[in-house]
Amino acid sequence: MMWSNFFLQEEDRRRREAAGRRRARGQQQARPTPEREAKVKLGLLLSAVGAALSVLAVGTEFWVELNTYKANGSVVCDAAHLGLWKMCTRRLWQAAVPAGRDTCGPEQLPGEANCTYFKFFTTGENAHIFQRTTKKEVNLAAAVIAVLGLAVMALGCLCIIMVLSKGAEFLLRVGAICFGLSGLLLLVSLEVFRHSVQALLQRVSPGPPPAPALTYEYSWSLGCGVGAGLALLLAGGCFLLLTLPPWPWGSICPKLGHRAP
Repeated sequence: MMWSNFFLQEEDRRRREAAGRRRARGQQQARPTPEREAKVKLGLLLSAVGAALSVLAVGTEFWVELNTYKANGSVVCDAAHLGLWKMCTRRLWQAAVPAGRDTCGPEQLPGEANCTYFKFFTTGENAHIFQRTTKKEVNLAAAVIAVLGLAVMALGCLCIIMVLSKGAEFLLRVGAICFGLSGLLLLVSLEVFRHSVQALLQRVSPGPPPAPALTYEYSWSLGCGVGAGLALLLAGGCFLLLTLPPWPWGSICPKLGHRAP
């Protein structure tokens, strides 16, 4: 009886040791190789650039500038700039406007400014800019799509961080899809915002005073949004390439050392 217990304990110890070695080998295999980890970190750096640009674009209001003409018989002229969340109207001195410019601006000039958040986020009312009315449905759609893009981008960042910290390789493809989708959503938000600007220019109030003639130009916030969307799409493509098996590329592009003499 004593010998049987001894053999059972010895067999149990060996099984535990074997299971520990298998678990250690599994954890070692789950960790990405240094070369692969460097590629993942490079893709994460690219996605971080896209994330910074997207947050800067969505959080600022310099998407489009609306400018009146200087020839209005006054010493001041009006300009405005707006984004997804708020608009700022500015009253500038015409003497400070560059001589070769027919319209009021640029918005960097010193002047009297008045910034307000859009009321359609709280009370559902349209905004009025230079006797023109916004189309709140289109503006709300652009803002919601941009926020969804940021949320999906944050999920992609979390997936890639889990790949680097925990070795969860299966999340690499999920992160690639998230970054690609977030970049696409940001670009769609920019296009919807462009339609909201066109709708604003066309919705002229019929009552007095008459609506002034306007020109518009897209500003640096929208440029940051375009750059963010492209960077996130590129990062998603890079992560997706890392999930592909290596053998198709090895057969298409064989190494020089493996070529037949």
